[in-house]
This record gives sequence, C-alpha cells and structure tokens, in this order.
Amino acid sequence: MKLQMRLLILVLAALSAQNIAYATGLATCDSGAPSGWQTKQTLEAKLVKAGWEVRLIKVDAGCYEVYAINEKKERTEAYFHPVSLERVEIEEKH
Repeated sequence: MKLQMRLLILVLAALSAQNIAYATGLATCDSGAPSGWQTKQTLEAKLVKAGWEVRLIKVDAGCYEVYAINEKKERTEAYFHPVSLERVEIEEKH
C-alpha cells in the first residue's frame, strides 16, 4: 500500500512538473541570441518614461515579459521584443 501511494505521488508530481515545464507566456519572440538584445534596464527606462511603474521584467519565450502598473494606473502584463523593445501582441487564451 505504501509503495502504491509513493508511486501515485511520484506520477502526480511528474505530471505537475510537465505542465509547468511547458507553460509559456502568451507571446513568442524570434529574438535571436541574447547577445544581440537590449538590456532589461533599457526597457525599464523606456517604460518609466512612458509613465509605467515596473514591478518585474523577465524573459519568457524569447520575449521580455513585464509586470507593471501602466500609465492608466492599471495592473499590466505585457510582452516586448528584446531587440526592438516594441510591444508584442499576445495570443488569446483558449
């Protein structure tokens, strides 16, 4: 019985990890090697100048994913191309 419970826990853990590993953002950027990217600090400076309060910038699917309060004082999750720093449209959730 203990062996079956351990096996069940391992299977559930593996399935959960699989879902997390394949979970990506809502956008994908064909951005090339990171050596050609502009820095997160450059993107943050651009957004702050536009009136945003940046909370976090991370890399997701080759894009910069930004969590911030935008110029309208709304919580925002947005994606930006790391080379051009242009905003990337997100895919609809299904």
